[in-house]
This record gives sequence, structure tokens and C-alpha cells, in this order.
Amino acid sequence: MELLHSPSISPYSPKLHSRSSNIRKTGLNFGFLQNYFAEFGKKARPSSVLAVNAAIDGGGESDTTAVVVEKPLPYELRRRFEVFSGHPTPFGATAREGGINFAVFSSNATSAALYLISLADLPQKKVTEQIPLDPSINKTGDVWHVFLKGDFDNMLYGYSFDGKFAPEEGHYFDSTRILLDPYAKAIVSRAEFGALGPEKDCWSPMACMLPSADEFDWEGDLPLKFPQRDLVIYEMHVRGFTKHESSGTEFPGTYRGVVEKLDHLKELGVNCIELMPCHEFNELEYYSYNPVLGDYKVNFWGYSTVNFFSPMGRYSSAGMHKSGLGAIDEFKYLVREAHRRGIEVIMDVVFNHTAEGNENGPMFSFRGVDNSVFYMLAPKGEFYNYSGCGNTFNCNHPVARQFILDCLRYWVIEMHVDGFRFDLASILTRSSSLWDAANVYGNSIEGDMLTTGTPLSSPPLIDMISSDPILTGVKLIAEAWDCGGLYQVGAFPHWGIWSEWNGKYRDIVRQFIKGTDGFSGAFAECLCGSPNLYQEGGRKPWNSVNFVCAHDGFTLADLVTYNDKHNMANGEDNKDGENHNNSWNCGQEGEFASISVKKLRKRQMRNFFLCLMVSQGVPMIYMGDEYGHTKGGNNNTYCHDNYINYFRWDKKDESSTDFFRFCCHMTKFRHEAESLGLDDFPTAERLQWHGHAPGVPDWSEGSRFVAFTLVDKVKGEIYIAFNASHLPVTVTLPERGGYRWEPLVDTGKQAPFDFLGDDVPEKKTALKQYAHFLDANMYPMLSYSSIILLLCPDEMIDNS
Repeated sequence: MELLHSPSISPYSPKLHSRSSNIRKTGLNFGFLQNYFAEFGKKARPSSVLAVNAAIDGGGESDTTAVVVEKPLPYELRRRFEVFSGHPTPFGATAREGGINFAVFSSNATSAALYLISLADLPQKKVTEQIPLDPSINKTGDVWHVFLKGDFDNMLYGYSFDGKFAPEEGHYFDSTRILLDPYAKAIVSRAEFGALGPEKDCWSPMACMLPSADEFDWEGDLPLKFPQRDLVIYEMHVRGFTKHESSGTEFPGTYRGVVEKLDHLKELGVNCIELMPCHEFNELEYYSYNPVLGDYKVNFWGYSTVNFFSPMGRYSSAGMHKSGLGAIDEFKYLVREAHRRGIEVIMDVVFNHTAEGNENGPMFSFRGVDNSVFYMLAPKGEFYNYSGCGNTFNCNHPVARQFILDCLRYWVIEMHVDGFRFDLASILTRSSSLWDAANVYGNSIEGDMLTTGTPLSSPPLIDMISSDPILTGVKLIAEAWDCGGLYQVGAFPHWGIWSEWNGKYRDIVRQFIKGTDGFSGAFAECLCGSPNLYQEGGRKPWNSVNFVCAHDGFTLADLVTYNDKHNMANGEDNKDGENHNNSWNCGQEGEFASISVKKLRKRQMRNFFLCLMVSQGVPMIYMGDEYGHTKGGNNNTYCHDNYINYFRWDKKDESSTDFFRFCCHMTKFRHEAESLGLDDFPTAERLQWHGHAPGVPDWSEGSRFVAFTLVDKVKGEIYIAFNASHLPVTVTLPERGGYRWEPLVDTGKQAPFDFLGDDVPEKKTALKQYAHFLDANMYPMLSYSSIILLLCPDEMIDNS
């Protein structure tokens, strides 16, 4: 994710119920309404709203307040739970010994309380039961804990913490706020995506699911454990994949909807889906009216996490069924059914920041639990903003990094995911607040104090993840940059196992394919898996995740249709999004263009896709590119829950005999060719470079032609060439005695002759048209085209 957006606080304000001030601590358990905006100076901070039922056992008076105190509950209701001291591990709410154990970390809080909230009380912003925690009984070290027995049917939970409220020191403790447990396994709130709360609020009440005895039937599901070199990754948005009416799914926009369309991915040749954020987030985070489209802007992409253990509840057709367990089961169902079809599941995780933003953002979890531990802070309490989203998670703090490790383990063990793509992963390499050697290793080293956020060569978090026995074999992919200017593509601390989104591959391939001088040598490196980036550090081609397009930026169709971004639909006067896209409109800006321009655009799309499939490394396809999805030139569609971001199944059907067919054949060819997924970088024994003449490559500044042959144990030998010039060329092919080259792919031809598969009824006729060229060991290439030829024995061609 790159720096993309706009306001962190929605101008769509919730209604306020009351305002509290100067409550005297009397030993009484006062109940009062939680405000969305508690006063801090004259600044307002949004928060979830809950009312607490008073449970008053003694005297005492409070200062003049505007709090709401409800009638005390009857004694028998207030005492319906048996309360015990509990255990400090594991963190979260855990079923054990006929009850539930609660454990939560907070080192700087002076007091804490557990709140139980019924499903009926949650929309009313009421607390059903308040259980204060005694630090002499319910605290071990910095962990607060309690064990309860009782009737937990339809119950949820949350915490409050008291302590110093001193933002200049990094503390935001406020006992009036009921907070989410960072280790909660599901968050219960609104059931419908994009729907406002009952009072037209954007931050509706949220609470945590209690553990359930129900178990999901995995039906024997086991990890697929594909070698990473064999993957073809598909970056997907769960809601966007099936929300369009043309999907025809029973459960559009949900995990179940994705399952209904998994066979499409199987046909495409995909064996791994990379899900854009599916952790719980608030899509109404910056809800505001968009006068350009006449709808409302939402956080559609989801790069703003509320809770890292919880699947996004509003991606579930079950909604809040079984207090959030329905969403967990539905996510598991997606993983199980993907595995059944031979498709791994990788999650895009956003551990670089949270949805709490900066000091003006909402407080619903980490900030109220222990702000100075979980966030990277400056000496006077200001939030570092390496994420571009208001705050930076304090990833290399001992507690924070253990939290991240526990979260990854949970998704692997309980949810059966196969790997993770880490958004803005360079933040995971930065030193934490108050960094020093003793803080990490237990002993200090003179002169080892580092400025907060300094990049570390051996980050403890990356070390822990890389060395963890449970995560062995799990795919780990870094987006090796952040919004603070740290760019680590090719240099991310990797322990020999981390892969990277290869942003340099994207930029170089875009430049070469559109015909920019000076990129032939760099383009050749990309085709080989970027050894210039990864070989010296001991990594392999599969450590490079190659992509031309992703969720942020132009789609493949827009890459060849627009020179400039067209982001007016975002309502930000076209000021947002990346200005340097390395795109080319092929001669005319926009979709309305001449027939010749449209033909060239399709040719360029085939060139890009062919390049992706014949490059060493791991190819990644962006959702919709397989049929030519357009976003109208918008390269920053983070805020649109509409047709702009929806997969158009009707358009895909129209493309079934054209570009989609080409993509399916190319992925199939990649899977079949042994030489296109090598475990190491190709050497001269296998690969030979060519120019217009065999064995004479041209690496000059003005060269726009790259060709090579690959020895393949399955296909025999493969000749691949790219002509990125505006001029056609006739190439001389390498001579192989007793063999002749036969064309398989020519992007300069119209479908279905762009890929001469067995489904082409006129295949023999098409081959004969080029027989005179091939007899002379030559082949004509159009401008901006690429080809794949296979070496076949003469007698085989004669017999055919």
C-alpha cells in the first residue's frame, strides 16, 4: 500500500449522548455513558459508545457530572458469574475448566475492569456486567487476568483501563472507554457492509466474541505446501470479486461468494490467492458524501485494521451470526474449499499501523490498552507516521512483536492460511520507541542507542518470524518499502526465506514494453528473476514476486489506455494517487480511440502478460486484469464500493474467446514448462541471449529488442523474443540441425491465432502461412509484439 488517502476522521459525525467531567474515584463502580468525543483540550476524539450499568455497593459522592447512571441490577443478576483470579496465559479469552479465562497486557495501567455485554445490550450501548480487576489478585507482572464461570450465552466482552492521561508522555488511559481486546477472535458490530449504525453513526458499538465450543469441520484439510517457485498468485478483493450483479452468486461480496467462483481461478491457472485485507476494519472510517459520483466514500480496500485476529465480519454472509463465529467459520470454509481445488490462500496483513490514527483518531483498542507500548512515539508523545496513515505500530517492541507472532501463528494453526504478504513491510524493520540493546537482547552495548524508526539490519521481529518453528514453510512476502522513504527491494532482511513484491520489476517491465530506450539490459535481468537484486544475498528467483499491476495503480487495461491518472471520482481534485505510472496510451488518451489504437492496446496487454509468465520468479496477476478490467484511469480507488472496483463477470464472459483465453493458455504453458519456474538463476548452460541474429544480443542504449532460448526438459527448447520498437523486424532464428522452430505464441496476431493451442481449428493453416519464413530459419515480428517458438523435429512437422 502506498500513501493514498485522505481524511482519517469522517465528517459524518455520530450523535453525542452526554459528556462526563472530573469523576471522583470513590471505590464505587459508577456506570456512565461513553462519549464518542471525550474532551482533550479542545480537540475531539471519536470512540465507541457504551453505557455501563451501575453496580453500587457503598456510599460516596461524585463531582457534578453529566453521566448517565442507570438503576442498579438486582443482586442475583450481578452475581451470576463466579469470579476467580485467573491465569496470565494465554492472552485473550480462552475456554478452560468449565469457564473462560481472560488475560490482557497493560504495563502502564493502574486499574482495569472486564465488561460483559449481551447481544441485546450492545446496540443500546449498555454493559450487562462489570467486573473490576484487583491488581493484587488479578495481575501477574504486566498481565491482567480473571477467570469466570457462568452463563455466557449471547455474551460479548471488552475492557477498560485507568491510569495517567498524558498524551505528551504517550499515555491515553481513560476508564470511561470500553476497549477491544487486541487478542479477540471476532468483533461484533454492524452486520451489513457500508450500512450506518442505528443512530446514523460511523463508529457503531463494538465488542469482542467469547470463545465457543463449536468446532469447524475441516474435512481433513491439510496445507498444500506448494514450492513457491510453482505459484501463480492472484491478488483478490473479497467483496469486489463477486459483488457485481453479473456474478450471479447466491452470496455476493462475501467469503462464500468467492467460493462460488473458485472454479474461474482454476480455469485461469491460479494456484494461490492473495486476499486483500480481511482483518476486521471499519469501512465507514472516512465515510463522506462524494458529489462527483453522488454516492459515499468508504474504506473499500481495508488497509486500516481494527483487530488483527478477527476476520472481517461484514465479508461474511452470516453477518453477526453466533456472535461473530459465523464469520470465522465462513473464512475457514473459503480456505478449505480453495485447498480442495489446489489453491493456496495468502493474507495481506497490515501490521504497520492501525485504524486508531494519530492523536485525533478514534480510541477503541491499542491506544487505550497501552499506547506507549503499541505505537512508535516521539519523546513528547507525537505519533511517528512512517505508514502515511497517522500512526506506526511499534513492531520491534518486545510486546508488540510477540503480539504479531501470536497473530500469525493463529491464522496458520486455526485458519489454515498458507502465507502472508506484509503491507509496508519496511516498517517491520525499524527500531521501536526507546530502542536500545537491553530493550531487545537483555544487555546494553555502549553507543547502541538508536533514533526511533532507524532501519535495523537484523530486526528482532523479522528474526522471530523467520525462526519460528510453527511458521516454517509458510510463505512470507514483504512489500519492501514504506511511506517514510525506506525502500528495501532487493535488500529486505530475509533470513533466506522472505520474498518481496518486486517493484523494480514492475517499473522496468513497464518502461521496456512501452518502448523506452535504455532498458534492454535491465529487462533481461527481470526475465531471469532479478539476480542483480537477489543472487548476491543468497536468495533465489522465487524470492521475487513479479507483477505489472496491483490494487494500487493502473489496471492492465488502463496501463495501455491512459498516460495520466484520472482520479476526479475520488473527490480530491485529482491530487491523490501516483503521478508517475510509466504508462502509455498507445496514441490516444481514454477508452474512445481508433481501431488501430485499440488493436495496439490489446497487443500490449498480451505482451505484458506473456512477459509475466515467462519471467523467472513468481508471477502475480491483479484481479480483473485477465479480462481487461478498467477503472477509467483511476489509479487510487481506495474509496469506491461500486462498479469501479467490482469484478465484471459480464465483461469476463465477453473476453472468454479473446484476452481471457490468452491468459489461460499462458498460465497453462508456464505450469507445463519446466524451465519457467527454476529453483535457481539460469546459467549459460540453459539460457542463451540473442538479438536480431542468433547469439548476438544488443544491450545498447537504443536497443528495444530482447530474445533468448531456454533449454526445457519438457518442451525441448523454447525461443522467446520481445520487439518493443515501433518498427517491425524479421529475426533470424538459431539453427538446430534436424529441427525446426514452430510458432506457439505471437501477440501481433488476433485471437485465437495469438496462441496456437489445440483449440484452434485452423491451426495447421496458420502454421503453413509462415512455413516459408521458418524454412529459411526466420520469423517476422510486428512492432510492439512478442513471440514464443518451440523447437520440433523436422519429421514431426512434416508428418503434421
